[in-house]
Amino acid sequence: MTGVFCLGISTLDYVYSVETLPTRGEKYRSKALAVVGGGCAGNASVAIARLGGRCWLATRLADDLAGDAIVADLAREGVDTTFARRVAGLRSPVSAILVDAQGERMVISYSDPEMPEQTDWLPATLPDGARAVLADTRWGEGALAALRLARAAGVPGVLDGDRRPPHPDLVATASHVAFSAQALAELSGEEDPRAGLARIAREGPTWLAVTLGKDGVLFVEDGTIAHLPAFAVEAVDTLGAGDVWHGAFALGLAEGQGERAAIRFASAAAAIKCTRFGGRAGAPQRTEIEAFLAARG
Repeated sequence: MTGVFCLGISTLDYVYSVETLPTRGEKYRSKALAVVGGGCAGNASVAIARLGGRCWLATRLADDLAGDAIVADLAREGVDTTFARRVAGLRSPVSAILVDAQGERMVISYSDPEMPEQTDWLPATLPDGARAVLADTRWGEGALAALRLARAAGVPGVLDGDRRPPHPDLVATASHVAFSAQALAELSGEEDPRAGLARIAREGPTWLAVTLGKDGVLFVEDGTIAHLPAFAVEAVDTLGAGDVWHGAFALGLAEGQGERAAIRFASAAAAIKCTRFGGRAGAPQRTEIEAFLAARG
C-alpha cells in the first residue's frame, strides 16, 4: 500500500449549518451540527486513508479530552497516529465553523500558543512504505524537518501553502508547493496569481501551483503558467476541500502520477467533498473518484 507521511495541525471542529453568516451580535439558530476532526494535515490524512493510501500523521496535541477525540477519530479512519505528540497542561486545537446556504464558511479557531516548537521527537527517517510527504504551514520547524526527510528519501515533499510559509526555507526545501491565493499574494507581492507564480518560480526549481477554488488550479509547467479547470458541482460545504485536495494530490504523486494527473485526481476529490456537509466527513472514497472521473471522460 502506497503511503504518505503527513505533518501539521489536527483539530476538533464544531461545524454549524446556518442560512446566512452572522453580521451582528444576536442569537442564531443552526440547522445542523457536525462534530468532526479537522485541520489541514488532519483532513488531508483522512482523505489519503479513504482513497486507499496508508498515512502517518505527525501532529501536536494536548493531553486533554479534545486530543482524545481527535486521535480516536483519526484511528477510526485508519490513520496511523504513532507520531501524534500529546503535551500535558495545554489545550488541543479546536474550531467553531459556520457554513451558510451557499457552502461558504466562517472559521474561529484556537491553537495553544504554548505548544512546543521542538522537532527532536520526529522520526529520523520516513516510515517504511512512505512514498511522499505532505506538510502544512502551522508548524514551520516541523514542516521543514518533514520536507528534509522527503529530500533525504528522494520522494516528493509537498507543502500545503494555505498560509504564508513561516520559515524562509520551506518553499525551497519542498519539491511541490500548492498555495492558496492569499498566501501566494502575500509571499509574492502580486495580486494576480499568474504574476505571483511567475515571480516565485524565478527563485528556484520547486514545482509551484495555486488553488483557486471554483476557478481551478494554476501551475508552472515547462516554464509557463498552465491552467486546469475545477469540476462544476453544486457546493454545499467547502470546509476542508482544500485539505482534501492536498491529500489527494500528495497521494497521486506517491503513486507515480504526473502533476497534471494528480491535479485532476485531487480536484475530483475536492469537488465531491464540496457536495457534502460536515467538513472532512464528506471526503470521498476511491471508487467515488473513479466513477466521477469516468463520467467526465
